[in-house]
Amino acid sequence: MPIKCNKMKLSDLNLDQKYTYADYVKWTFDEAVELIKGHIVKMPAPLTNHQTSSTNFTYLFKSHLKGSRCQVFAAPFDVRLPKPLFHRKSDTDIETVVQPDICIVCDLSKIDRRGCIGAPDLIVEILSKGTVKTDVKDKYEVYEESGVKEYWIVSIPERVVNVFRLNKQGKYVPDNRPYIPTESIRVGIFNDFSILVDDIFEGLMDFDD
Repeated sequence: MPIKCNKMKLSDLNLDQKYTYADYVKWTFDEAVELIKGHIVKMPAPLTNHQTSSTNFTYLFKSHLKGSRCQVFAAPFDVRLPKPLFHRKSDTDIETVVQPDICIVCDLSKIDRRGCIGAPDLIVEILSKGTVKTDVKDKYEVYEESGVKEYWIVSIPERVVNVFRLNKQGKYVPDNRPYIPTESIRVGIFNDFSILVDDIFEGLMDFDD
């Protein structure tokens, strides 16, 4: 990632305008942002339980992937998603740059020093206040269009995980119902790997808010 300088404010930009990855790499905001189909989306700072769950995922996946070609990455990690069937991959052609909470990439030709270019095999998003629409609708759409094979959406307050798997028609199909504690989730991109929901939520703390 290029070194950024000349600190900017988000208010310096026209949020109604569309931008590309070429713009994104020049920005130096204090706030974390993503680009979804050219539009800037602000990312709230993650809360304690969010980070605990993210750490759990990283450990669970990394333990299984030891010795595997596949790699797990945790945010902040830029994933650039070119337009579907768009073969040029220059910075000015890319309008979607996201930072999934967790992603697994098995085709390491997609990895470069700036992150990942192209669809990861699996993405996990942990819902935060202010990101529900983005994660459930906007990111769902771009992940489906880009060919992410599995998309997991985690709700910490409800202690549930919704899993969507890409079918042969390139559309997400949800598992029958949300997974709850005491159940296990089959990781579909592998033949021999399941995760206990309890392990995803291990160590979470009770907060009044």
